[in-house]
Amino acid sequence: MSTPTGDEFEIGFEAEVEAELELAEASDPVLAAAQPVSGWLFDPAEAEAEEIRLRNLLGAAEELESGSRSRGHRPGEGA
Repeated sequence: MSTPTGDEFEIGFEAEVEAELELAEASDPVLAAAQPVSGWLFDPAEAEAEEIRLRNLLGAAEELESGSRSRGHRPGEGA
């Protein structure tokens, strides 16, 4: 069994966050908020907060990925 490299982990992590973000976006909290509270399957305010957290996490993952790419190719080193 092989251990994933840092790059493999970052790519997988970013894909997981993107999938979770797609689910959060599909929940449509605005539409849910228009329904009576008794019909809510989730709290629309919490769904919006979750989407914001996921966007922040995705931004951090993308920054981590871009930082590791720039560290991998230092000036004067071969590709």
